Amino acid sequence: MEERPETELISIPATPRVSTPEIQTPSGQRSPRPASKETKSSAWTPTSFISPRFLSPIGTPMKRVLINMKGYLEEVGHLTKLNPQDAWLPITESRNGNAHYAAFHNLNAGVGFQALVLPVAFAFLGWSWGILALTIAYCWQLYTLWILVQLHEAVPGKRYNRYVELAQAAFGERLGVWLALFPTVYLSAGTATALILIGGETMKLFFQIVCGPLCTSNPLTTVEWYLVFTSLCIVLSQLPNLNSIAGLSLVGAVTAITYSTMVWVLSVSQERPPMISYEPLSLPSSAAAFFSVMNALGIVAFAFRGHNLVLEIQATMPSTFKHPAYVPMWRGAKVAYFFIAMCLFPVAIGGFWAYGNLMPSGGILNALYGFHSHDIPRGLLALAFLLVVFNCLSSFQIYSMPVFDSFEAGYTSRTNRPCSIWVRSGFRVFYGFVNFFIGVALPFLSSLAGLLGGLTLPVTFAYPCFMWVLIKRPTKYSFNWYFNWILGWLGIAFSLAFSIGGVWSIVNDGLKLKFFKPN
Repeated sequence: MEERPETELISIPATPRVSTPEIQTPSGQRSPRPASKETKSSAWTPTSFISPRFLSPIGTPMKRVLINMKGYLEEVGHLTKLNPQDAWLPITESRNGNAHYAAFHNLNAGVGFQALVLPVAFAFLGWSWGILALTIAYCWQLYTLWILVQLHEAVPGKRYNRYVELAQAAFGERLGVWLALFPTVYLSAGTATALILIGGETMKLFFQIVCGPLCTSNPLTTVEWYLVFTSLCIVLSQLPNLNSIAGLSLVGAVTAITYSTMVWVLSVSQERPPMISYEPLSLPSSAAAFFSVMNALGIVAFAFRGHNLVLEIQATMPSTFKHPAYVPMWRGAKVAYFFIAMCLFPVAIGGFWAYGNLMPSGGILNALYGFHSHDIPRGLLALAFLLVVFNCLSSFQIYSMPVFDSFEAGYTSRTNRPCSIWVRSGFRVFYGFVNFFIGVALPFLSSLAGLLGGLTLPVTFAYPCFMWVLIKRPTKYSFNWYFNWILGWLGIAFSLAFSIGGVWSIVNDGLKLKFFKPN
């Protein structure tokens, strides 16, 4: 039998065990092959010239050297095609993040003032439905968080560094922008405005507690306290990029855990007010009861914010085939959401146990100040309010970073050069005072937890499920396919219902809700 030449043996295609960046993701999962121009285009990589066709005329020793070099580059080298503009933008300017930074950022974004209003939802839902809704929402958002972490590098050679970029990859360029841009910007800017209102009002209460009846100076008005808090936020916002605020995120995480624990421990340790009841609040009509329940579920949904920042946080980490970014990101996220559960569940359950359906619309901190301001030492109350201020200052930075990134992306795309220090500072000063003026014009915004939860619910609960189906393309009619489609459409339906409930609650209360309303 005639022996074949060696070149013919070399030209035989490689076995399935040999993987390349074009057909396998860093996590080892097969990537989809959508019929798009981007996928069909042959992007150059450091190992794209090392192919069987290139190796066929080369002798065996040289071929082995090149194959070994290819394997080394695939294991160690970063083969992702990077956008040069990313080096100028706040989110992707620094890529030295790690699991600790991911835990700090996720915890700072996941725990905040929205946790303090969870007992308000329990006042309308009662024990059973309140705990059930909170548990389902927690598990649901944890699943969608895992989806976003996995989809960050779902397409080989590309990193989706922002939520809108992933939405464009899943839904298309135009539809992705329309679906994702408004809720993500609304969530970032709306949260920043609410933080200014809550931070300013908390600073006012802190001053009243510390100063006491002996204070003879003319106190600042509420709007002036808003201005003081906004000025502090603008000063801290001069930190250049997302990695540079890791220290602030650590401060925000520690203060959030501390004041959440303090609030529910102080509440359950005091004598419960008389005439307390744990039955859901009775309303005059069935329609009012339905919309109140929808608003309460919207409050529960709003407690789990922060998914609009997951891809941005993961974008700050280096990623190679040997050390993909999803590993430290998921490790840090698991730690963060363990502590988030340790904050949210005790606040909701302990607050409802301590105050029942007497819980004011402002939440547990408002109830603690209203019912026990004379029973608790002023030092502890002042410390709790001061921790809330620190947490609001820290949360403002991480929620504003995507907006800063959008401002600078528009500038750099037009000028083809990075922002100078003065331009960057100007953007952030402008953004801070825009939020300040919105807060002054709409002072009830800090109480719109139900409406905010309804409008931004798809970002957390619906869109990631749709993205998984459209990008990963699971087998049609399989359990994975049905599960994600059902979860996604349930999220959209809940979003509409919760938004209607939030609007009804605002109209019903005459736009007079306040987050802090001291007696």
